[in-house]
Amino acid sequence: MKTITFIGNGNMALSIAKGLKEQYTLEVVGRNQQKLDTFEAKIGITIKKALLDDFDITDKTVILCVKPANVKELSQKLQGQAAVLYSVLAGTKLEKLRKHFKARSYVRAMPNLAASVGASMTTLTGDTACKEEAEKLFSAIGSTHWLGSEKEIDIATALAGSGPAYLALVAEALADGAVKQGLKREDALAIMRGLFDGFGALIQDMHPAILKDGVMSPGGTTAAGYGALEEGNVRSACISAIEKAYKKATEL
Repeated sequence: MKTITFIGNGNMALSIAKGLKEQYTLEVVGRNQQKLDTFEAKIGITIKKALLDDFDITDKTVILCVKPANVKELSQKLQGQAAVLYSVLAGTKLEKLRKHFKARSYVRAMPNLAASVGASMTTLTGDTACKEEAEKLFSAIGSTHWLGSEKEIDIATALAGSGPAYLALVAEALADGAVKQGLKREDALAIMRGLFDGFGALIQDMHPAILKDGVMSPGGTTAAGYGALEEGNVRSACISAIEKAYKKATEL
């Protein structure tokens, strides 16, 4: 199997590695041997492990999973030229990657937390010669969508990359609402999870407005609850959340 080399062993690297482990040989590079061992234990399979200092990336397919602020320091610890450098660093431009790392091709990727269960929505942009390979690699952890510019992937970072946190807030709030009205907590959570499971399937082939109209009958329970959401400016808050996250991505 082809080897994928992770530089960094944080939560995002772990989520992606869990999604890739059945189809690729994994190599993980980090600063601390104990943390590398913990990373391996969490994946549940034997992986290649190496310490960062003077690590040779020559001809390797590399996925860069470190904090954006550490790019310059990290680049000084690597040797050689990678075949392809995939970066999952939010807001880190291709120009900066080319300045600090040697590779024949560069691609920015933005997976999300669902990579660990093979259901990520990963957006991609970069050297178009790598488009097919990039889509194949990241399709192992879910859906992919290639974008034509870095501005678009920064916006997509705010939507798909940060989106699980927004939906988690909505999920928790809906369950809290049911508990407030008298439903047992475990029942509310079970129903909420079933709701999201079914909604995920429906939204694949249906415009959100049509889905909403199909549920909301005149003067009914859904209309009453939907009106409360509009009064609470939920729509406006969601739009603002994307704007704020996008602006933050461009500042990193």
